[in-house]
Amino acid sequence: MLIGIISDTHDQMDNVRKAAEIFYERGVDKVFHAGDIGSPSVVKLFAGLDASFVFGNNDGERLAIPIRVKQIGGALGVEVLVRECDEGKIVVYHGTVPTILNALIRCGDYRVVITGHTHKIVNRLEGNTRVLNPGTGHGFGGPATIMIYDSVKDEAEVIEL
Repeated sequence: MLIGIISDTHDQMDNVRKAAEIFYERGVDKVFHAGDIGSPSVVKLFAGLDASFVFGNNDGERLAIPIRVKQIGGALGVEVLVRECDEGKIVVYHGTVPTILNALIRCGDYRVVITGHTHKIVNRLEGNTRVLNPGTGHGFGGPATIMIYDSVKDEAEVIEL
């Protein structure tokens, strides 16, 4: 399964459009946005993709974003979102509280933990758990990045927008 991963877009619409185009072109099966979405307009760009979202610490539109997620047929976890895939459970958490993030990683219940928040790219194996952070979809003075994770091969590719 190919999984598109994006986080910390902070309403940077041009980069989100590029990311969505890449996800479409590469034929990803699912997309996970790990928080700090920005606005409902960001969510709309993922229409037609099997997209799931969690809130980040900078998501202020907590009434409008769920409406837009529902309109595109997506899923939303307020803090944490768990999804099943063929290779095991995936959990998405923005990463605002490091002790919660570490507990999700170390509990051993998840094949993949997807996080954001730090704007730093992470791809590491901790025990049997793959930890992925795509960096920042916004860029913030550096390259804006996303990931595509192949769950069968257990490989993640970082893509600069």
